[in-house]
Amino acid sequence: MNMNAVLLAMLPEHVLLLGIVVIVALAIVGRDRSGALAVAFASVAVAALAALRLAADGYAAAPFAGQFSVDPSSLLVKGMVLALALPVLLMARDDFEGVEFPALLLSSLYGVCLLQSADGFATLFLGLELMSLPVYVLVLLADRRPQSAEAALKYLVLGGTATATFLMGASLLYGASGSLGSDAFARAVGAGDGLSRAAVVLIVLAFFLKAAIVPFHAWAPDAYEGASVPVTAYMATIVKAGVLLAVVRLFGKAQVSSPLLEILAALPLVSIVWGNLAAMRQPTLRRMIAYSSIAHAGYLFYALLGDGAGRLQAVAFYLLAYALMNLLAFGALPASPDDATRDRLDNLKGLFHRSPFAALVLGVAMLSLAGIPPFPGFVAKFLIFRNVIAAGHTTYAVLGLVGSYLGIYFYLRVIQFMFMSPDAAVADVRPAPLARIATAGCLAAALAVMVFPGWVIARL
Repeated sequence: MNMNAVLLAMLPEHVLLLGIVVIVALAIVGRDRSGALAVAFASVAVAALAALRLAADGYAAAPFAGQFSVDPSSLLVKGMVLALALPVLLMARDDFEGVEFPALLLSSLYGVCLLQSADGFATLFLGLELMSLPVYVLVLLADRRPQSAEAALKYLVLGGTATATFLMGASLLYGASGSLGSDAFARAVGAGDGLSRAAVVLIVLAFFLKAAIVPFHAWAPDAYEGASVPVTAYMATIVKAGVLLAVVRLFGKAQVSSPLLEILAALPLVSIVWGNLAAMRQPTLRRMIAYSSIAHAGYLFYALLGDGAGRLQAVAFYLLAYALMNLLAFGALPASPDDATRDRLDNLKGLFHRSPFAALVLGVAMLSLAGIPPFPGFVAKFLIFRNVIAAGHTTYAVLGLVGSYLGIYFYLRVIQFMFMSPDAAVADVRPAPLARIATAGCLAAALAVMVFPGWVIARL
């Protein structure tokens, strides 16, 4: 084993691990929360820069052959995901005390990074659990919300179900192929024997649970609503990105065929339709985003129907646009002493008259999530459905597009509340300075992606 290759290939992970150690040391010596959050922010920023620099240099290595490897593509998505975590840390400044939040967030991000380099099911399982276990606790940390304990329990139980399903699928895959490498899964996708098919279906269902695909979505609305705003933003963006990017890496360039093709078309399509329909009736922005995320997970899994060569590019761009818009929406939310009512849609009525900038930013986020041109969400959906049509699945693409139109209603409903309704009888509190910085940064990045989508796509 070449230690230099291990140190360099795992540099982003090592930086995150160093941050965790420093935060634990701060807890031992009794330093205040601002020090821990600053360490976490610096660690994530340095890790993101390290990943992006290695990607720019074209670095590739396999320090643990068959289990862990890096290449420019995996390093680029690591840098992207880590950069998207920076606004979450800024938004969390006024929501959490102590070192628990930054330590748990860095631990989860470590798992997200492992997922992007996993070449075998052992590393993949380790990454999934390291990503998920801290999030269960992060949901529970929202002590100002009475439903946080119930939400965390539901998330834990269904997360455990996903883990058990994943392990059963992996064991069947080993029985069928004698290997736990990612290449064994790619071969099993095209295999015709019952054992291989059962293994693939179980593994896919486990990822459906993690991504909240219907009918495995019941945990998402409660978990999103029960968590604090920064944790909800993290689950809706980073966790979603980690799961979907891991799926794309696992499938590689394998072409799906029946009966897996029908599963990957039918359940995501149901998720698109049901997520958009259910979001129309939600009273809070957090629950609305939860059902919206169910629909968006359907769009993302549709990418597996397309050609293998364009999957990573389409999914990475979609996740970038989707994450930026969700972070914009949560960052622009007016602050409130009562976290339980902070994101009620009724409280957003007349927001433009009270806080024009927040209303405009939220409006941009809603229009992009709805897929209205020229916002990045339109380009993201176009890439997904273009690849599906190019692969010959025109019927599925048309059905998905029709289902996506349902989402326009509830996104425009938020805009109608903010710009065309009388003021709500609430006293908005301006977001903290760090939250405003996070919002401004996300807005600048979103505008850059909107103006130069081709430049971004070419580098993914």
